[in-house]
Amino acid sequence: MTPRLDEQTVNLAQGFPAICVFVNDVVNQNVLQSLAENGTNLIALRCAGYDNVDLETAKELGITLVRVPAYSPYAVAEYAIALMLTLNRQIHRASYRVREGNFSLNGLLGFDLHSRTIGIIGTGKIGRITGEILRGFGCQILAYDPYPNKEFGEKYGKYVAFEELLAQSDIISLHCPLTNDNYHLIDENAISQMKPGVMLINTSRGGLIDTKAIIKGLKSKRIGHLALDVYEREDNIFFEDLSGEIIQDDIFQRLLTFPNVIITGHQAFFTSNALENIAETTLSNITNIEQNHTCNNQVIIQ
Repeated sequence: MTPRLDEQTVNLAQGFPAICVFVNDVVNQNVLQSLAENGTNLIALRCAGYDNVDLETAKELGITLVRVPAYSPYAVAEYAIALMLTLNRQIHRASYRVREGNFSLNGLLGFDLHSRTIGIIGTGKIGRITGEILRGFGCQILAYDPYPNKEFGEKYGKYVAFEELLAQSDIISLHCPLTNDNYHLIDENAISQMKPGVMLINTSRGGLIDTKAIIKGLKSKRIGHLALDVYEREDNIFFEDLSGEIIQDDIFQRLLTFPNVIITGHQAFFTSNALENIAETTLSNITNIEQNHTCNNQVIIQ
């Protein structure tokens, strides 16, 4: 496996004033203390989220954090919609069948997206673009966000309470950052309030979903379709080739047994446009901090 930043590898950063990390690097209290002791005072994240960073410790140690807040919101929004279409029309299963000479349509029945109610949780740039695209399909958009966006509410969707969104949505797509307040936002209680047969899409952060509760929801058929591009225990799985290994995560393995579940390895962001933007923004962030001691993409720690 490719080594990532954690308590065992942090010494490799010794003497470097800045380091660059990604979503599954471990930036906890011990790692931050080691970084500070060894001369690091800037952490450049190649992503929008920073839930893997102990912000309080970073602030105490005077370590600056910069991020890439909008590398390509279209990439993630389009991928979320691709997952919806694939699940709904069973494209993945149909493709496998045809390769085997099976042209039966049994079990491939889908539904029109037109006129369906889509619930979008989180209306930052990615959530807003997702809503905008789905309006083009003729969908009815409901949204939940503690900080509503006026333009989104006027043009694309209706903001409602979280419970109302759960109860009325045929499809729910998660587009919010992971915080202490919304960890396991989709838990057993939330699932119990959803429409029977609901489709759930997560291209945001794995910790938003209680995976054990999701498995119960799949078994009870409360959840009719599930697509995950993120997983709450993905750290030692995603971004690695484990095809010759036995994956030790029994919960993850259980998810793979459901025919109505699609899991991909955190690739929603993975377009050439996004990678170029990530590289350019990360280098610009580091340069701005070095030359100006300030950056528009700095994480402000309260």
